Amino acid sequence: MCHQVASAKADRVGQNSCMANSWATSAAVRKSMLANTRRDTKPELAVRRLLHAAGYRYRVDYAPLPSHRRLKADLVFTRARVAVFIDGCFWHGCPQHLYAPKTNQSYWEPKLVATRERDAKTVALFQSRGWLAIRFWEHENPAAVARDVSQCVSVRTPITPNRTP
Repeated sequence: MCHQVASAKADRVGQNSCMANSWATSAAVRKSMLANTRRDTKPELAVRRLLHAAGYRYRVDYAPLPSHRRLKADLVFTRARVAVFIDGCFWHGCPQHLYAPKTNQSYWEPKLVATRERDAKTVALFQSRGWLAIRFWEHENPAAVARDVSQCVSVRTPITPNRTP
């Protein structure tokens, strides 16, 4: 019992010291932000399941441009040279669902603008290297997204002749 009380107190002290150096406006905001994941989101997993079931194979969270290792797409079809991004409505500024943050606006507004600019530069860079970069919103129907992705991949997949032994 004493160990549990001491451990809980140490956890609270650790949280308070983390909050002192945090960008978050509250402990709840910090917890929420830390829970956000960069990959394997629900919309991404739904699209991946549908594409995999349809027989497509792809790389996940992959950087297709060797010179830009930090530019990772959610799904990458290497032979077809198609990079798929499934963007979160808040993080990437969906015109349909974006809402202005109520707190810490001086932090969020430039951050969200910079994200949209980075997205546009990423698409342009991929296109200049011969890749098709396609972006979808997290709120889009996964079946429709999977259908659109499969059409793009099918059109861009090079046909190789059958090899006979």
